[in-house]
Amino acid sequence: MFRPPTPGWPEETPYVTLVDGSRLHLRPLKGSDGADWSETRIVDKQWLAPVEPTVDGTWEDAHSHAAWRNTWLNLKRLAGQGTVVPLVIEVDGAFAGQVTLGNIQHGIVSECWIGYWVHSPFMGRGVATAACALGVDHAFGRVGLHRVTATFLPNNPASGKVLEANGFTREGFLRRNLHINGAWRDHHLVALNVDDYPATAVHRLRTTGRVN
Repeated sequence: MFRPPTPGWPEETPYVTLVDGSRLHLRPLKGSDGADWSETRIVDKQWLAPVEPTVDGTWEDAHSHAAWRNTWLNLKRLAGQGTVVPLVIEVDGAFAGQVTLGNIQHGIVSECWIGYWVHSPFMGRGVATAACALGVDHAFGRVGLHRVTATFLPNNPASGKVLEANGFTREGFLRRNLHINGAWRDHHLVALNVDDYPATAVHRLRTTGRVN
C-alpha cells in the first residue's frame, strides 16, 4: 500500500561550523551504522548507562550486532510511520552520536520530544548544543511541529545547559518518571514552542558565538 513520505524523513540537515572549525550536521540513521553504533555505545557505557533507559541483560548484550538489527528495524518502521526521526550526528564525516525526535504527533498536539547523546571523543566541543539546535530546527522547519519537549535528570546538569542554550524553558518536575539505570528517576521537563523566538535555534547559537 502506498504510504506518503514522512515529513522530515529521510533528510539531512544543513551544516554548521563549530568554534574549533569542525563541520557538523545531522543525517538519517542507516542500517550500515550498526558497527559504529555498537562500538561507540559500548565504549561510552560509563557516560551513557547512568542517564539512559534501563536495558534488559548486560549493556554489551543490549548493544551487540544482533541488538542493533532489532533496534534498526524498529526505528526504520517507526520512521516510516512518521512517529520517530532518528538522526546521526556527523562531525567532519565521523559518527559522533545521535539525535532522535520521538513520539511525533501532528494535528492539535503537534509536538515531539528530542533526545541526544554524543560519543566521548567529541564531548566538550559544543557538539551536543549544535546538534540539539539542528534537531529543533528540523522538528519545526521540516517535520512541521509546533512544540518540542525534553527531559533531563537532576544529576545531569550538562544536558540541562544544552537545552537552556537552545532556548528551552523549564515547565515542570516529573517524579519517578522514567526507569533509568535500574531505578525510577525524577526528571526536569523543558519545552520550546516554534513561536517562542523569531529566529531559528541555529541562528541564536550564531549570535552568541557558539557556532559559526
